[in-house]
Amino acid sequence: MRTSLRRIFDEKRRIMIPVLGGLALNLVLYVVFVYPLSVRVRTTESRAQAAAQARQAAERDDAAARGAAEERQRIDAALQDFYKEILPSSFAQAQQTMFLRLTKVAEQHNLQPSRRDTAQDTDKDGSLVRMRASMSLKGNYEDIRRFIYHVESGTDFIVIDSVVLRQGTEPGSPLILDLGLSTYYRARPDAA
Repeated sequence: MRTSLRRIFDEKRRIMIPVLGGLALNLVLYVVFVYPLSVRVRTTESRAQAAAQARQAAERDDAAARGAAEERQRIDAALQDFYKEILPSSFAQAQQTMFLRLTKVAEQHNLQPSRRDTAQDTDKDGSLVRMRASMSLKGNYEDIRRFIYHVESGTDFIVIDSVVLRQGTEPGSPLILDLGLSTYYRARPDAA
């Protein structure tokens, strides 16, 4: 078989040398140019995919940051509305809310106020002042229950801190409700 290939090569030398030269040239061109370019293309494609994934992650992070900023603005606006519309703006308004309105509500529920006291707690670092109050009311159980419900479900920002219900000292006397209450007001309204 070797002789037959050699004989074919000798007889067809004019055709075989250019064909083998072309094959060798193709092999050299492939090794020198095509293969390195294909490696570069694969590397570039993988970098492009990584960049696309990084871009998508950055877009998600940007959308989350924008959402957080919008949520913070919404919360800040709601807090400012709370300060303006719900919290009393001064000590006098807090006292009015605490005692005048509660006295009216007590009278609507057939309760008799007997005593009341106030105290203030100022937070050095904050802009809110807590006004604490205590109030005693006399009446029957159903009226007391409706009064407490009215205070808790009302629009004024009044927190019931403590409730003590006791019977009067004389037989048949009305129940006495001792309430510990709190409300807050802005110490410096311009600190918003």
